[in-house]
Amino acid sequence: MADFLLIISIISIWIAVFESIVIMTGAILFIRKQNQKKLVAPDNLEDFPTVTVMVPAHNEELVITATVEHILQMNYPKHKMQVIVIADNCTDNTAAKLKALQSNTSYEDRNFMILERTGTGGKSGALNHALQYATGEWICIYDADAAPEKNALLFLTQKAMEEPEKYGAVLGRNKARNRGQNFLSRCINLELVTIQRVHHTGLWQLFKLGTIPGTNFIVKASLIREIGGWDEDAITEDTAISFDILTRGQLIALAPQAEAYQQEPEQLSVYMKQRERWAKGNYRVVTDNIHHLFNRSSWRIKMQVLYYAASYFWFMIAIIVSDILFVSNIVYQIIALFNPNVVSPFQFQSDVYVYLVIAWALMYYIYVLQINLALASDIGQSNTRNFILSCISYFTYAQLFLIISIKAFISIITDKITGRQNKWYKTQRFG
Repeated sequence: MADFLLIISIISIWIAVFESIVIMTGAILFIRKQNQKKLVAPDNLEDFPTVTVMVPAHNEELVITATVEHILQMNYPKHKMQVIVIADNCTDNTAAKLKALQSNTSYEDRNFMILERTGTGGKSGALNHALQYATGEWICIYDADAAPEKNALLFLTQKAMEEPEKYGAVLGRNKARNRGQNFLSRCINLELVTIQRVHHTGLWQLFKLGTIPGTNFIVKASLIREIGGWDEDAITEDTAISFDILTRGQLIALAPQAEAYQQEPEQLSVYMKQRERWAKGNYRVVTDNIHHLFNRSSWRIKMQVLYYAASYFWFMIAIIVSDILFVSNIVYQIIALFNPNVVSPFQFQSDVYVYLVIAWALMYYIYVLQINLALASDIGQSNTRNFILSCISYFTYAQLFLIISIKAFISIITDKITGRQNKWYKTQRFG
């Protein structure tokens, strides 16, 4: 039985490696294609659509002023941009800071609305509340800690105009603005760069698959209203809305030039809470959409479900099982040196260990390779320190994913048993 479990785990790891190679191939093709294209910003923006930029903010006094100023200063026609900031159940000075900014003579001619909200539904509830006042053809979302670059909105809408009938949403890239703060923020930066520049680009290049992030994206206003707004019961509303968009036959396109900077956790406790919430949300999205594998849904939806199911269930379980079996057997072998009568409950054929070591070695190599591929495509990030960090992070930072996934799964079971409701967990900001 132990041999069987270990062999299944090894096969699963090999499949995960193959998946990574396929996605990296797509990323390389995308990078080559982008390098051959000349980036041209249009001179006339009068044909561009109207956009409502919405910013949900819950106790964000440390960052909200800088965020809204970045948004108001973006290179987009003023008469085509509406800005709505939702001070959601705030008990700090978020609303006061917004009103002070609104009274600034520099922005007196701007369509800038502040909504002070007291209600349920967290971020989704705040966005649904603002949707009632939105007048734009497209809705753009920025988190309260976002710092979009001047042309971010321009590049998002420019991509949307390439295929206006096909593209229901467009996502940009998010970068860690506090990436050099400490070891944790540097590791988060490696993860973020890899996801943005390998996974997103590879999946878009090969399969025209995209997933909305929590910030720096646009979605058709008519489409989001057709969907019924954001799911207020969803923990990760961005992933949930992505599946809603795909089920309506629309694509989520990638605009790689549309970049925004965001603040990442600098403390392990803050990081663990944030990622546990994300994991719980993605578990639920998988279970809510697993039925698409067995109906007549499009192949893209099926592939998206498989991608999430493999990442959060299959591959994770395979790695955990192989780790437990492997480490347990080593522990028993060490004990047996002092007490020969002790026999491990897990007995393996010697060649199984060889295949396991090969699988782990290849998985580690691919892990480091895809990080450095991503870093090489991002100006200023490919350096010796980041290379060393990519090698170390597998044995430190990457292992947190297993702990987070297990904790999230236990938390979901606890929620089901106790009826505990999920609240909007706001990631702690640093001034």
